[in-house]
Amino acid sequence: MQGQDWIERAGELFEAAMFRGDTSALNQSDEVLDSVEAPLAMARGKVLHVRFLNDREENTQELVLFERAAELYERLGDASGEADALFWVGCWHQVVKGDGAAGRPYFERSYALAKSVDDRMTMSYAIRHLGFDDKDAGRFDQARERLTESVTLRREIGFGPGEAAGLVALGYLAAETGAPAAAFRHLDEAQSVAESCGAKAVLGWIEQARTHIRS
Repeated sequence: MQGQDWIERAGELFEAAMFRGDTSALNQSDEVLDSVEAPLAMARGKVLHVRFLNDREENTQELVLFERAAELYERLGDASGEADALFWVGCWHQVVKGDGAAGRPYFERSYALAKSVDDRMTMSYAIRHLGFDDKDAGRFDQARERLTESVTLRREIGFGPGEAAGLVALGYLAAETGAPAAAFRHLDEAQSVAESCGAKAVLGWIEQARTHIRS
């Protein structure tokens, strides 16, 4: 529901419940408002997450927003939306709080829900961060498998910036496991993909990775 549509619809339902005694309009109002609040909470949470990445200042409202979005999407029966929200709850724990173990169940649930509705974008995010948790725990083979799956999913849906970012992650993993030549191959491929889709930020990550691996 876009723009003024939800405002008008909510107003109509209010009048139906208030003045015409239509109690069914109350439940309809909840659904209309939930369908607006859920993506708004997600959008606000994502803005706060990028701000954290930029300034490393934690804002607990980020978690509140993602948890609220997950609750609303579950109520709406929107598995894709719920999967996305659960991923970001996991991301809060893993990235903001540095607690991969706390984030892992959310990534697992996110991946399973996304897979049930063939939401390959969310699958690619959830499996990527499961791969990061595996890497941090020293499960390098499983990490490589999951990070590779993320890249494959992103390639399939034409998500170029994400594909390039995934290749950077594989580059770091290769370097960490004693395969610098493979690491640079991943980074070369990442650069080609990033240049082709104008992912300037990812190009910066690639240069940082090259410097890190050379040092």
